[in-house]
Amino acid sequence: MKKLLIISPHFPPINAPDMHRIRISLPYYTKYGWEPTIVCVDEKYCEGYQDKKLNYSVSKSIEIIKVKAFAAKYTRKIGLGSLSLRSLLYYKRVVSGMLMLKKYDLILFSTSMFHVCSLGPYWKKRYAIPFVIDMQDPWRNDYYLNKPKEIRPPKYKIAYFINKQMEAHTIPLVDGIISVSQGILDELQKRYPVVANKPKKVIPFGYSEEDYHILEKYNIQSLLIDKNPNKINVVYMGALTRFFIPLIRAFFISLKEYSEELLNNYHFYFIGTNYSGTATTTYIRTLALELGLSENITEIPSRFPYYESLATLRESDILFIPGSVDADYNASKIYNNLFSGTPVFTIFNEKSLVIVAAKEIGSSVIVSVNEGDDEEKLKIKIRQALPSFVTMHGRKGTANKNNLVKYSANVLTGKQVELFDKVIK
Repeated sequence: MKKLLIISPHFPPINAPDMHRIRISLPYYTKYGWEPTIVCVDEKYCEGYQDKKLNYSVSKSIEIIKVKAFAAKYTRKIGLGSLSLRSLLYYKRVVSGMLMLKKYDLILFSTSMFHVCSLGPYWKKRYAIPFVIDMQDPWRNDYYLNKPKEIRPPKYKIAYFINKQMEAHTIPLVDGIISVSQGILDELQKRYPVVANKPKKVIPFGYSEEDYHILEKYNIQSLLIDKNPNKINVVYMGALTRFFIPLIRAFFISLKEYSEELLNNYHFYFIGTNYSGTATTTYIRTLALELGLSENITEIPSRFPYYESLATLRESDILFIPGSVDADYNASKIYNNLFSGTPVFTIFNEKSLVIVAAKEIGSSVIVSVNEGDDEEKLKIKIRQALPSFVTMHGRKGTANKNNLVKYSANVLTGKQVELFDKVIK
């Protein structure tokens, strides 16, 4: 059995999007000949949402090592809040000690807390161990470089400088890369030609059948939506950024113009839209007020327990997945949505992997868009799909789940392991 050391600062009971690939892969690594050890940050040092039911999905046989981090309440006073930076020194000390005592075949960094990845070259040089990075998002984000200061994230220039330097230190020495999109791989290869001949693979997050078994075993049900038989409940579950708003806006304008009377048959829920859940003004509430749809739309910004959210997907009438016009954006939540058996209405870039998966399920209604579409073009495309939208709630339970097997945790863990085996050879 080969030894896999996994660096994932977030891990259950912390419910953060970037740890779910590892969480759902854990039951299958040993099946493919790899014994995993997790090194995460102790939850008492994390600011993420804690969801103890996630521990149901983690076998007690998995070795989990927890490291400390500098407390955020102190580091924020000097402008340092990132968990990966707060835990960096502790990771270096603890993992170095582990590597001195035990032989591991590979280190996998699976996180969007990218700063810890900068330890890969250090451990590779000192302990002769290769490392792979799971690029769930771009590490260095150039999007805001030429944008006005007022629309940039806080402290963007400082964060950009740090990310640029750490990425340049790390990526040329990486031994393999997993990514959720081909675009991220292409950009890294363009920036660092040395990675051209290193193992790379696009692997989406996928879904876990075991998660749905846990729903049944513990009889977990949704408390988030009003199961009014006189309303068709349409649910979006997940965080939102301003890049989603043009598609959502075009959808509601199109539906309102198509039939305002028909629109009143529906109630739309946007749940877990803000990672912190503390925002007082949110994108959807603002949009609902602007369009006069406050009676039709409920936004719940707070994060909710993972399994209750999964139950909500299953108990809804329609799932709404607007994305981005960016072809490289691949919503990891799409696979759980599709596997729930609830019909999915999605608006996504025509080149996105999301469109490919949605077509295969059979019960989806898909609006394909591209980067050049303005609001009028978006409305035209959405309007063409509305006759299908108004009947799709009747397709609940008709999805062809057999076509989704390739996106299962079992199969996608096998793809990870194929890359691991190439790296160590």
